[in-house]
Amino acid sequence: MKKRGNFFKSLRFRILIILIILGIVPGIIAAAMVIANYEDKAIEIRVNSVRKQCDILCNLLIKENYLNDSSSQAVNSKLELLSNIYSGRILLVDRDFKVVKDTYHVDEGKTMVSPEIIRCFKGEKDTGYSRNGRILEIAVPVKSPDVQQLQGAMLVTFSCREISSTVHHLEQRGIIIIAILVILSVLLAYVLSTVLVKPFARVTRAIEDLTDGYQNEQISVPDYTETVLITDAFNKMVARMKVLDESRQEFVSNVSHELKTPLTSMKVLADSLVGQSGVPEELYQEFMQDITAEIDRENKIITDLLTLVKMDKKSSDLNIAHSDINQLLESILKRLRPIADKRNIDLILDSFRTVEADVDEIKFTSAISNLVENGIKYNVDDGWVRVSLDADHKYFYVTVADSGLGIPEDSIERVFERFYRVDKSHSKEIGGTGLGLAITRSSIAMHHGVIKVFSREGEGTTFSVRIPLSYIP
Repeated sequence: MKKRGNFFKSLRFRILIILIILGIVPGIIAAAMVIANYEDKAIEIRVNSVRKQCDILCNLLIKENYLNDSSSQAVNSKLELLSNIYSGRILLVDRDFKVVKDTYHVDEGKTMVSPEIIRCFKGEKDTGYSRNGRILEIAVPVKSPDVQQLQGAMLVTFSCREISSTVHHLEQRGIIIIAILVILSVLLAYVLSTVLVKPFARVTRAIEDLTDGYQNEQISVPDYTETVLITDAFNKMVARMKVLDESRQEFVSNVSHELKTPLTSMKVLADSLVGQSGVPEELYQEFMQDITAEIDRENKIITDLLTLVKMDKKSSDLNIAHSDINQLLESILKRLRPIADKRNIDLILDSFRTVEADVDEIKFTSAISNLVENGIKYNVDDGWVRVSLDADHKYFYVTVADSGLGIPEDSIERVFERFYRVDKSHSKEIGGTGLGLAITRSSIAMHHGVIKVFSREGEGTTFSVRIPLSYIP
């Protein structure tokens, strides 16, 4: 039942229905138009033929003065003949609406005032056709060319059953033709729908193969523009998934390495203490201080990892408040200035205007602190770190520039990756976990902001942050 329901919702079923409709509906309309046109044309021909016969007969009536003397055998015979030919009835009425002649011999001598006769005396041509009863009525004026006034009227009623029979025959043939057309349309539509949908089926199979592992090669279904667009999007998705998988594997490897390194150092230090007897107190304290430092390092890594995990969640955890950004930046520089003074690095704040914005103070402070702290760590002695603040009607901008070592061009795009270090050889000397910029980018993204980096090796680095003044969830 589920497969049947899926079939009725499928593209193939819809194409099948459309093709069947396009094949059958025009055929039905064409057949109906042909039959209706034939019936109208047949009636028109019959009416013209009867009118010609009646016109000839009317001339004879005037010539024989039949309306005043209905004893003319020539006229009577022609009236009977015309009545028999068309299997109908002829009524001849004079100007007083008296029936002079009735080929059925029923209403002779009676007065007949019918709408058809009245319209005929008014000079209006009148032809009535009953499609249900297949009866045709024609009112023909009897008029002398020498007298303007009508002498009488001839009402001819005859059956059109042979036309009806032909129409019925055509309808039966039309039904048969339509039935054949339906069968052919269904078969053709089934074949065409199969052909049309086949490229999409190949795309579907390729996507289903994704559950068994990534594709080694890109798929290509160039049959239609739509399949090209779908396969291009699919190939981009697969490539992106490969990148994400490689990034995940690298992240797991980096986490394992970063967490294992302090443990290895502590294990070596502990084994050294255990393997020696009578260890001097100074050496014992030195080893314990190193173990404590490694424990702090391990704790810092775990703390930063937990921070990243929290930031990967929805921004509903943000504690947004309207804050003085100038004051927050001054506090950050004040807290980090003792670290900078150790290397005689100047921390400079340029505030171009007073800025107030909706931010999470803790996360915003953490993000800017990481940028300033990196500017201090990767700087030269007697260098500088400049923090600039500006704003417009919609955003505020924080720029952190330094005079440090700079970032190689091939590493700029990766500096925000977790555990990525530009200079791995000096990572232990500089310190940190390699998660600071990843935390910074996540924090700014939670504020619906953007961070960009501009750097040239040996000339310093500039981080540019843009955050909306008003936070909209």
